[in-house]
Amino acid sequence: MIGLFRESMWELATPALAAPFQSYVERAIEEELGRIEEYYFAREGQGFWVAEESRVVGMVGVEKHGADAAELRRMAVEKAHRGKGIGRELLAAAEAFCRDHGYRTVVLSTSELQVAAARLYESSGYRLAREEKDASASHKSLGAGLTRYHYEKALT
Repeated sequence: MIGLFRESMWELATPALAAPFQSYVERAIEEELGRIEEYYFAREGQGFWVAEESRVVGMVGVEKHGADAAELRRMAVEKAHRGKGIGRELLAAAEAFCRDHGYRTVVLSTSELQVAAARLYESSGYRLAREEKDASASHKSLGAGLTRYHYEKALT
């Protein structure tokens, strides 16, 4: 999973953003992806899924975002496996989990660099709720002044 995360992030990194990306990737691994059991599975109403073909080729997490909302996290599919429906299958599994756990809404965010991801979410019924200039870096956000797009989807 960590290898897939590193690979997917470095695909997005421009030379000007190399240092912020490096910092973001290491922070995300330290605070989240390096401790999946503790971060996701030890908390009620959260989960993490992978798609495998002799190794991890896709992943997605669900994090509790409030009493009736969940946040989609760490959606990634290895470049060589894109366009095969893996992302849609992972998204469907995460949404089914959310319904089963009583969540009424799924939220997520993505950056201006993740155009294909935004297309996937929009074609899957997510609506753009807001945009923001991402000023602060964290294990969930690169920062570096990139525009972040926040999406949501009501579950039925």
